[in-house]
Formats: sequence, structure tokens, C-alpha cells
Amino acid sequence: QVQLQESGPGLVKPSQTLSLSCTVSGGPITTNIYLWSWIRQPPGKGLEWMGAISSAGITYYNPSLKSRTSISRDTSKNQFTLQLSSVIPEDTAVYYCARVSTTATMTTYDYWGQGTQVTVSS
Repeated sequence: QVQLQESGPGLVKPSQTLSLSCTVSGGPITTNIYLWSWIRQPPGKGLEWMGAISSAGITYYNPSLKSRTSISRDTSKNQFTLQLSSVIPEDTAVYYCARVSTTATMTTYDYWGQGTQVTVSS
């Protein structure tokens, strides 16, 4: 059974860098066909895909956030990490990590972390 768990501070001050980790159990993050993604949901709004890292370590970013976002991984800890720089109050959201399974015809977000609330406030 694959499980994902987000961790990181719940409160970040404006202009600082938000850093969250996602620890994966039940299988290595280097397994082919999977992407490991970060998604967020601001209060009262829909889900926003932020970016992902592939099993080979290739990163993909939402163009609207690319200048402030960095996703990396630590294969020895089976973790991947999100960094969002220069945060503003509008970055307040519940942040989720998720596994993405891809085939030739389908993309499925099949496992999710429980989500972690991050508030940007001074």
C-alpha cells in the first residue's frame, strides 16, 4: 500500500520560502511510469497543479508558478520536496503531494497525502 505524507511548517511569513517534504512509503519514487506531484487548494478555490518530478528526476512546473517553484528529491529518504519562494498571502492553501500514474491513454492521480495547511502571514 502506497502512502504519502506531507510535512513542513504551517505558517510562513511573506517574502520567505515555503518548504514542504513528501515522504513516500510502499514503493520507491524511482519506479518507472510514476510522477510525483505537488497540488494546492487555496481557500474557496479549486485545485492547482504546481509541478512534478519524474522517476528519473526530471521536473515539470506550472508556467504561472515556475519562476518561484523548485521540486527536488532525496532518493535515500524516498522523499520529494517543494520549495516556493517569495511567498505572498495568496499562497495560503492546503498543499498536497500525490502520485501520478501515466499510461499511453490515461493519467491518474492514484495516491494522495492527507494535505497540510500552509498560511502566509506576518
